[in-house]
Amino acid sequence: MRQYQTDSPEAMARIIALSMLVDGGLDKTELDVINRYEVLEHIGMSDTTFNNIVQELCEDMLQSMPGYHLGRIELDDELAEQCIDDMLAEIQDPRQRQFLLDVMLAVVDADHYLSKGETILLSRAMQCWNLELIKQIKPMKHAVIAGESGSNFAQQQTARLPSIIETHF
Repeated sequence: MRQYQTDSPEAMARIIALSMLVDGGLDKTELDVINRYEVLEHIGMSDTTFNNIVQELCEDMLQSMPGYHLGRIELDDELAEQCIDDMLAEIQDPRQRQFLLDVMLAVVDADHYLSKGETILLSRAMQCWNLELIKQIKPMKHAVIAGESGSNFAQQQTARLPSIIETHF
């Protein structure tokens, strides 16, 4: 797997891309979530650069993740867990972790179906980042996505991400 600078827009984008691909394919509803809530703008990334990150992630997964050559990612394999943990470890800033978990929850909920791979990815993220879902429920209702253009992540804008609670409970 490629390595990105800690807390970089590229590291964040790869985790977002992984949350989009982990169920076996890229779904238009997941892209709609990314576009509707201007996620790429918040992390300071263009569509072209994000598309390159997605392509690189697919290439890396072909080489290093079990089962990906069959069109699926098997995250419950020890090697896959280590790859995921390594990607998650590139995000150290607690605000970025919170932001990414909110985005990941919105992305995996976009198609109103939570796959096994999505469940494993969310579980690994919460474990590696020491976040609990119970703490996510209230913030998800009115998630703060702070950011401004460029790679400076943590400033001023507010947007509302769809809540998994709203569609499942």
